[in-house]
Amino acid sequence: MSLDLSRCMLGRLASVAVVAAAGLWAALSPVSASAAGGVVTERTGTAPDRYVYYPGTEALSEGEVRVVACGTGMPDQRRGQASACFLFEFGNGEKIIFDIGTGSMRNINSLMIPSEFLTKVFISHLHTDHWGDLDALWAGGWTAGRPVPLEVWGPSGREEDMGTAYAIDGFKRAYNWDFETRSFAISPIPGGITVHEFDYKAENAVVYDQDGVVIRSIPAIHAGDGPVSYIIEYAGLKLVFGGDSSPNKWFAEYAKGADFVIHEAFANPEYFMNDYGQPAQLAWRACCEFHTSGPAFGKIMSEIDPGHAVGYHTMAEAHDELLVEIRSTYDGPLSIAVDMMTWNITADGVTERMAVSPDRASAVAGPNRQPPPDPTVPNPTSDFIRSGEWGPGFNAQNEMLDDFRDENDLGEIDWRPTKPWYEPSE
Repeated sequence: MSLDLSRCMLGRLASVAVVAAAGLWAALSPVSASAAGGVVTERTGTAPDRYVYYPGTEALSEGEVRVVACGTGMPDQRRGQASACFLFEFGNGEKIIFDIGTGSMRNINSLMIPSEFLTKVFISHLHTDHWGDLDALWAGGWTAGRPVPLEVWGPSGREEDMGTAYAIDGFKRAYNWDFETRSFAISPIPGGITVHEFDYKAENAVVYDQDGVVIRSIPAIHAGDGPVSYIIEYAGLKLVFGGDSSPNKWFAEYAKGADFVIHEAFANPEYFMNDYGQPAQLAWRACCEFHTSGPAFGKIMSEIDPGHAVGYHTMAEAHDELLVEIRSTYDGPLSIAVDMMTWNITADGVTERMAVSPDRASAVAGPNRQPPPDPTVPNPTSDFIRSGEWGPGFNAQNEMLDDFRDENDLGEIDWRPTKPWYEPSE
């Protein structure tokens, strides 16, 4: 198929995004004749059509879904591009994280969502660039005030030690010191993780059905048995998160006709050899044997005919060439994702913008608070270590702590009077 760049202007009610190598993007819509930002009619007026999303400022309608790309890159995450992670926010208030690759929590945190609403994670497979930041969500949300445990959904493996339940068990053992110390100092409740493991071989099987959101699983082909793709149904919409996969029959069948589809689109072998430093033999296999290249991605999308297709999982510098390769086999609505790209999906179509968020966002409190420490949890600090506490340093802060105690009615849990070095303020 010959390349026709004018195809970038095509789209079925949805915008088509072209992302340049420098990370710039443009939303192109065939149904709008207005200049970017709309028309400003007064000297003191503002642009009526904002093509950016300011997190926390827009409520979703009941039948709407917002998807934020919190990680779109490779395993060696960069400051400007984290590993794989997509946050789905539903009009009923539900929020679900699909994959949580290394580095992605920085982008999730920038959305300033209370941690108690970020408790559900679906993992497509157990490569670190798809679940390596679970520790940051787990511990960061714990210290940021999350009052409840996490829940993780993920596939089984061909053997028990290759599945999600085994991985989370190992996670808990690896972070046991973290768990024990926070359990005593804060509360053990937020440190819990409930695992929902399901059969990776199941075809279009329901693995989640709560509050109007139904999630199905289909097998994927990537590096070994175990990876899956997810099909999400909500308010008459069908959305797909592909995770990692080379072309497979299950995706071609079950993703057909979806309103919104996310699937990996890898750069070509030359890029990975010349710009990513891979040996030729690995670049040639990685792009096209256990991942999906641009032409293969386009062929898949032409087959399933989605309302809007999203490619991700390569360095942003390769996006221009990737676009050309995809357009050799697909001419429908398309985005090549960069971190913080945001889509709002309704029955009427897809709107794409970039999220504008702070680099140093602080935690946002939710409606519920963590309970105080559980007195039955044993102190993980020995008498030997506690004997090293230096009283003059602790007592120097008594005036400040007294004021805070009195202002917040904390007298019954004042931790200082039991200390041998404590000298009350006069």
